[in-house]
Amino acid sequence: LILFYYNNITTDNFLFISLPTYLSPFLSYNHSNQRFRLPKQQPHPSRENISTVTSIMSEAVPNATQDCAKITADSYSGKGVGKEGTKTRADFSKYIPFAEKACEFLTQSTDPFLAVKTCSDALDAAGFVKLSKREPFGGKLVPGGSYYYTVNHSTLVAFTVGAKFKAGNGFKIIGGHTDSPHLKVKPFSKRAGAGCVQLGVECYGGGLWHTWFDRDLGISGRVLVRTNDADTRKEKIEQRIVRIARPIARVSTLCIHLQTAEERGAFKVNKEEHLSPILGTKTLLESGVKAQINRPPEDEDPWASGQEPELMRLIASELGIDTKQIANFELGLFDCQPALLGGIKNEFLNSARLDNLATCFVALESILDYSKSADKDQDDMVSMIALFDHEEIGSQSTHGAGSPVMSEAVSRVTAAFSDNSHSRDPELHSSATRRSFVLSVDQAHAVHPNYQGKHEKNHGPKMNAGVVIKTNQNQRYATNGVTGFVARELARKAEQSVALQEFVVRSDCPCGTTIGPIISANTGIRTVDLGMPQLSMHSCRETMGVADLTNGLNLFNSFFKNFNEIDEMLEG
Repeated sequence: LILFYYNNITTDNFLFISLPTYLSPFLSYNHSNQRFRLPKQQPHPSRENISTVTSIMSEAVPNATQDCAKITADSYSGKGVGKEGTKTRADFSKYIPFAEKACEFLTQSTDPFLAVKTCSDALDAAGFVKLSKREPFGGKLVPGGSYYYTVNHSTLVAFTVGAKFKAGNGFKIIGGHTDSPHLKVKPFSKRAGAGCVQLGVECYGGGLWHTWFDRDLGISGRVLVRTNDADTRKEKIEQRIVRIARPIARVSTLCIHLQTAEERGAFKVNKEEHLSPILGTKTLLESGVKAQINRPPEDEDPWASGQEPELMRLIASELGIDTKQIANFELGLFDCQPALLGGIKNEFLNSARLDNLATCFVALESILDYSKSADKDQDDMVSMIALFDHEEIGSQSTHGAGSPVMSEAVSRVTAAFSDNSHSRDPELHSSATRRSFVLSVDQAHAVHPNYQGKHEKNHGPKMNAGVVIKTNQNQRYATNGVTGFVARELARKAEQSVALQEFVVRSDCPCGTTIGPIISANTGIRTVDLGMPQLSMHSCRETMGVADLTNGLNLFNSFFKNFNEIDEMLEG
C-alpha cells in the first residue's frame, strides 16, 4: 500500500490522496478529481498529518501502517530523493538563505526606480555616505570611506575607497543594469473600450509579450509632486516613488472559441491593439471620481486631462496627496506574483526581472561585504558597482552605459584625491583608466532541455553549474584573451569555490550584446562579459539556479580581493 503525500498538492482544508476503495468507510470520496479526501489537522504538511492518516489506516490495514508511515515521513523529510538520499536535497540547502534574500530584493524592485531605492536603502543602512552628483567630490572623500550616488533615480554608482588609494590608481568595477522589458504607461494614459476602462501602455525593450497575458499586474514608478517649500513658500517639485503591489490591471487573452484555426495555431500579439490592460468597468469607475479630478477651465492641466481619473486618484491616495499635486509620472506594470523558490529541491529561483536584477542584487551584496572587510585596509584601488538604466533599449541616454556616467565616476573620484581636487588631470585620469577593470555582468542563456539544438554543442551553460564567460569574436561581448584569463584566475583564487562555464553563440544565430562593449569603447577600460545562466529571458517570469547566485557572489568577492595581485602578473 502506497500513500502519495505531497508537500504542495493541497486544496482548501483538505489533503487529496490516492487510496484503495476499501478505505471508503474512513474517507469521503471527491467525485471531481476521483480521489479520496481526509480533513487536514494543519494548514501545511507535518508529521502530525502523517500520524492522523496512519492511525485511520491501521484500523483497516494494520500490516501496512509502518511501511506507509515510513514512506510518507521520508517523503516529507527528503529521504530517498535521488540516489544519494538526503544528500541530494542538502546539496542546495546551503544556497537557500542567500536565494531567499534575493527573492525579497527582486519582489521589492519592480522597476529601475524601485531597484535603485532598494539598493540605496541597503547602502544607507550599511553606513555608505550619499553624495550629490551636482556638487564636487573634493574634500568629501577619504581613504577607506564608502559612498554612493544616483543619476535620474534609476542609475546607481556605489564604491569603497581602498585605505591606500592614491590618485591615478585603478578601479575594480562591477557593471549591471536596472531595467527589464515591461509595459510602460503612455503620456496620456486614458483609454476605454467595450464598457471597460483601460490603460494606454507602450512596450519597453524586447519582451516576450505573450507572457504578459492573464497576469495580475500592479503598477510602480516615479511621480513628480507639486509642493510648497516650508521656508520660502515657493513651489517646488518632489520626486516620489510609488509601488502598488496589488492586481489593479490585467491583459486578458481572447477565448479560444472566438479564434480562427490560424489564430489558434500561432499566438500573434499586436502590441498596440492587444496589450492594453483592463482596469475596471467604466460606469463603476467614473462614479465619484469626476469631482476629485475636475478643475475650473482656467486652471485645467492638459496633461492631467489625458489621464485616467481613477489611476490619478489611486496614485494620490497611495502618496497621501491631492490629485492636483501630480505634475507628471513615469509608471510601469509588473507581475504581482512575488519571487519564489521552485523545483523539486528548491534549486531554482522563479521571478520577474532576473535579467538583470539578479546581477544588481549580487553586486550590491558584494560591495556591502567588501566595505566591511579588512582587505580594504591594504587595498590601493577603488572597488565600485555601477548599475545602469536603459540597457534593454540600447544604453544611449543621459544615464545609460553609453553616457558619461562611467567615465565621470573614474575622473571625479580620481580628482577628489589629487593635489587639485577641483580640476581633472588628463594624465591621472588616463593612468586610472588603464589600471582599471570592469566585470560586465548580465544574465546568460542556459541550455533549454526542450531546445538543446539552439546552443553551440561545446558551449552550453547549465543552471546551477557556475558563472558564464561570454565570448563573441565580433565584439558583441567585450571578452578577449586577457580579460577572459583574468576571470578564470579570479575563480581559481576565490576563497569559496567558483565554477565557470563558457558561452559562444552558434555561428548561424544572431548574438545579443551587453553594456560591456559600450563601456570598453567609451572609456578604454578592460572588460570581460559574464553572466549567471537562466531560462525564459525577457519573459514576464524567468528562472535561474540558486547555486549560481552564490557562485556570482564568490566570484565578485574574489574580484575585489584578488584583482590587484592578478593584474600585477600581466604585462602592459
